[in-house]
Amino acid sequence: MEKLTALHWFLLAFGALIMGMSKGGLPGAGNLTVAIYALVLEDALGPVGVPLSVGLLLPVLISADVTATLVYRRHADWKFIVRLLPFFLVGTIVGWLVFDFFQGGDDRVRLLKYVVGGILLGMTVLHFAVKFRKKNNPSADREGSGSSPKGSIILGAFFGLLGGVATMLANAAGPVAQLYLLAMGLPKYAFIGTSAWLFLIVNVVKIPFMIDLEIITWESMSVSWWMFVPAVIGAALAPFIVKYINQTLFERLVWLFIVIAGIRMLF
Repeated sequence: MEKLTALHWFLLAFGALIMGMSKGGLPGAGNLTVAIYALVLEDALGPVGVPLSVGLLLPVLISADVTATLVYRRHADWKFIVRLLPFFLVGTIVGWLVFDFFQGGDDRVRLLKYVVGGILLGMTVLHFAVKFRKKNNPSADREGSGSSPKGSIILGAFFGLLGGVATMLANAAGPVAQLYLLAMGLPKYAFIGTSAWLFLIVNVVKIPFMIDLEIITWESMSVSWWMFVPAVIGAALAPFIVKYINQTLFERLVWLFIVIAGIRMLF
């Protein structure tokens, strides 16, 4: 990681701050961090930096997850975590096997870049599907709604497998889980708390897989460690920051940059 310049370090820290804010109440912002990390490490290390960025980001994610679960620890609906988690874990294993394929030479590494870009654009579509459903079904945000629609287990299997693969390949499964939890009609705080606990568990489980893939190493941790601080600050400050900014404008800008970054990774 000696090739990281001062600008690279600044962008990584900025990405960690955004990731923390995403966990703390600004949904979708974390996918911008995925793009920032992939593009920064590609610039610093060449094509091999793209898979390394996934491992570099994971400890940062976990630090933000811990902060979010502390804030929303009383609001998790564990029956949905239990329903999603097994399928997320199976999807994680599938993602681990697929990820190994992408480390078989420069051509495959470049292919991973296209996959990550495609995942980011796909997650953008899912995010706006969530927003559309929320707009057309306001009752999903009411306290006490949280019922389990018919077919929720089948939906849990589908979204869990999809989310497991996406989180292993790109740390970008947030909109997948959010779409499922919204479809289940969870009230606002249960929605945030359930998502926070789910991803804390999944991200911790991913650690040995990423160590096996050699994308989490002592060298990568020497960088990730410094990113804990902005990630925790972002997660802790997000609930207060949203009171003083135009959140709609902020989210539109974030998703605009995600789309631009996703297209940049594809072309």
